[in-house]
Amino acid sequence: PVAYVSWRLLHCRKRSARWITGVICGCAALILLILAPIGGWRHRDIRPIAISNANAYTRHPSETALVLNTPFTMIRSIGNTPFVNPGYFTDGKELESVYSPLHHPATGVFTSRKNLCVIIIESFGKEYIGGMNRDILGEEYKGYTPFTDSLLSKSAWWRHSYGNGQKSIDGMPSILAGIPSFVRPFVLTPQAVNKIKGIPALLGEMGYSSAFFHGARTGSMGFDGFARSIGFEKYYGREDFSKDPRFGGDKDFDGYWAIWDEPFLKWYALKMTEMKQPFVTAVFTASNHHPFRVPEQYEGKFPSGTMKIHPTVGYTDNALREFFAVARQQPWYDNTIFIITNDHTNMREYDEYKSDIGIFYGPVIIFDPSGNIEAGERGGIAQQTDILPTMVNYMGYGKDYIAFGCDLFNTPEDKTWAVSCLNGIYQFVKGDRILKFDGTKPVGLYDI
Repeated sequence: PVAYVSWRLLHCRKRSARWITGVICGCAALILLILAPIGGWRHRDIRPIAISNANAYTRHPSETALVLNTPFTMIRSIGNTPFVNPGYFTDGKELESVYSPLHHPATGVFTSRKNLCVIIIESFGKEYIGGMNRDILGEEYKGYTPFTDSLLSKSAWWRHSYGNGQKSIDGMPSILAGIPSFVRPFVLTPQAVNKIKGIPALLGEMGYSSAFFHGARTGSMGFDGFARSIGFEKYYGREDFSKDPRFGGDKDFDGYWAIWDEPFLKWYALKMTEMKQPFVTAVFTASNHHPFRVPEQYEGKFPSGTMKIHPTVGYTDNALREFFAVARQQPWYDNTIFIITNDHTNMREYDEYKSDIGIFYGPVIIFDPSGNIEAGERGGIAQQTDILPTMVNYMGYGKDYIAFGCDLFNTPEDKTWAVSCLNGIYQFVKGDRILKFDGTKPVGLYDI
């Protein structure tokens, strides 16, 4: 319509005010129709908005329909086909004999009511961590994360550890709710407005306070809505950081996405001191992201490597060092378990990380300053969805719960596994094999 009206204007001898007004109004309406669903044009960090963003404004999933409107919901669901039962199993009993996501309370295991701190590092691929690549890339490989390397000797970690998705919005459901990304991100499915019990909701039943931290403007990536839906009591974003006179406010904004990692992680450590123990928190970093910049005072301070991401990896690793320097001074530190993982991987240099399964390699590191969790490399396989059952069981949760993962501390190594989905092909890793499945039949079996 806009093109047609423009053509008429060019070929009409008399350009009446009515035509001009109509064109202006038509263009304005078209711009609004485009910008409204994606969340505006000023803030690149909060678009596009999704159906699940409604969770940020409700107390219960059943109330989300009051926030949503029909045209927006229709626009966001165009092309989405509903999940259907593919008929792999004759009945529920047969399926349950193979696998069930229903977890029962662990028995006869050590339980703890320690604080839990989950650190999700943007684009923190396993490839960048020297200590995790000695047998893959050679003893001479140093990587770009000297602090993370030093932490490995004090932590439980898995050489074969995987993420369950390829986008930032895949990370939170996998890590904090035990839900992997299949075909499309969970937060973009209609199921995202269901009642979900993530780590904060489950531990909240045990009296834990909870908070989620992200250095971007509140609303970015829909993190606030999902955080609320899985049980986080509080959400802290860029606006909250900027109000704290102890820090630099918006001067610490990177100009693109969020507050720089170093000041935001230091603030995160201090904010946990204000919380009632026991607590569970999660922080999602932002600096290790396109356009791969570091603060001016750190330019040239970290190895340039061979890819643009390498200096920002070094900066983020150093920001993690500074976080722990502050955290060690806090009264809650020795009574806290730290999980370090990533949302997804990013730029890759080595062939080992460019394969269909290699692009999912990400760290799963569990650090307990008290030493109660045995440090060192573990056998078997770890994935992001294992974090929820591992920690919920360790903290002593005594009820049934749902999670698509296993308790890494109480599952035999040969029973651990990982799943992912790449371009419609499902990948199942177990032992030293990878099975690829297209939804109908197996299409590949590989040796890791």
